[in-house]
Amino acid sequence: MTRQELKNKTIRRHYCYFLLAGILLLSGCQSVELLSIDYMLPADISFPESLRKVAVVNNVPDNLPESSPAIQNGDTLQSVRRYQGNATITAESLAEALAGENYFDEVVICDSALNHNKSTQGENILSRESVNTLAKDLNVDFLISLEDIQMEATHKMHFLPEWDSFYGTVDVKVYPSVRVYLPNHKKPMVTVSPNDSIFWEAAGNSESAVHAHLISEKELIEQASEFAGTVPVRHLLPSWKTAQRYMFTGGSVDMRDAAIYAKEGDWTTAIELWQNQYTQKKGKKKMHAAYNIALGYEMQDSITIALEWAIKAFTIAQEIDNVSDETIRNSSIQDKPNYLLTALYVNELQERKNSINLLNMQMKRFNEE
Repeated sequence: MTRQELKNKTIRRHYCYFLLAGILLLSGCQSVELLSIDYMLPADISFPESLRKVAVVNNVPDNLPESSPAIQNGDTLQSVRRYQGNATITAESLAEALAGENYFDEVVICDSALNHNKSTQGENILSRESVNTLAKDLNVDFLISLEDIQMEATHKMHFLPEWDSFYGTVDVKVYPSVRVYLPNHKKPMVTVSPNDSIFWEAAGNSESAVHAHLISEKELIEQASEFAGTVPVRHLLPSWKTAQRYMFTGGSVDMRDAAIYAKEGDWTTAIELWQNQYTQKKGKKKMHAAYNIALGYEMQDSITIALEWAIKAFTIAQEIDNVSDETIRNSSIQDKPNYLLTALYVNELQERKNSINLLNMQMKRFNEE
């Protein structure tokens, strides 16, 4: 079981969404439904279209210590252990994950570890001569090199008195580091050092029973190393994101009918009904209609139009919640639910609009197919 370490701003944004959902529902005058939308995000790196074949190589020093001693944190029944991951497994997993995205024409892996003599990270940058030789021998356009794989495993044991049992967890943070090398270049094109976590749990009537069911150290290193190979991919290649959206469904016959059409995927008809509402209504009902219209256009990937309607909803929300620079500084979330809901949506759509050109450029290699 895995869980991504979300950025603080993302955590706050999702928290606000769920809090606002409760506030809006408890206000009693409208019905709100939660929807999911999948859309693609651009990668952190843009590869030229000419780079079609890539080789994954293992350049991790092979003589680093496998693990550090466990550290007991007082009486909390928690220990932390650090490991050097299995670089061979991580490199193979990275190659498989890249190949699975079908972004490059060919992904090959160099079976041999390249770095047998260096002992510290930072000294093992591949020379231009090595990159040229590897690219030629492997018949590829460039290299993605695994440079390091570190792990930190936190073990916790909890006693659950209400169940007279024990509950144990192992949470492993993985820190893979990869570099992109282009032939005939003196330095790496870029270094990517993301992190993520993988999690295990077990319960039993004694500590020994829990330890027996939790993952062993050998399996932990192997599985975490395999997982680590998948982590850099979303930074190297465009990736899919699932986001939460709201749809207002009550208040009139048109709003209820539009919701039915929307659930059936007929966003065009739903938008027509919402536009009728927007023209005829005022206040919150007008804001709800504008918000839904923005949602309808986003669901059809018309992000620029969606943003225009979201801004209209936001403008009305400011009037509804009587928002000014002074009041927003001194008010809590509960005081301005319409303002915050629409502001969050405007921000997300703006981020999507800003990323469109970059995403289109990164996906241009598929236009000829």
